[in-house]
Amino acid sequence: MRKIFSVLLLGITIFTFAFNHPALAADAGNGAKVFSANCASCHAGGKNLVQANKSLKTEDLEKYGMNSAEAIIAQVTNGKNAMPAFKARLKPEQIEDVAAYVLEQAEKGWK
Repeated sequence: MRKIFSVLLLGITIFTFAFNHPALAADAGNGAKVFSANCASCHAGGKNLVQANKSLKTEDLEKYGMNSAEAIIAQVTNGKNAMPAFKARLKPEQIEDVAAYVLEQAEKGWK
């Protein structure tokens, strides 16, 4: 009985951790490489050279509802306004990695 309880508790703990940390599957290190090759021409240092008021800094991500991996993934995948879609150029895993990188850099203030 104790063994069953321990296994059940371990499963609940792992599930809870995974649910609260879904972005851990993405690789921000790889995202940095993909960002550098595909995004930095318009978003160097977290800026936005096309629309300066819509930077990748925390305040702007929050202001425009882009402060989640899901929102960034959708934007990068499908594009919007002046931003092109990258779904034909990047694999879904690469886009997830870019989202993780953007969120990580935003938390650090793009330093």
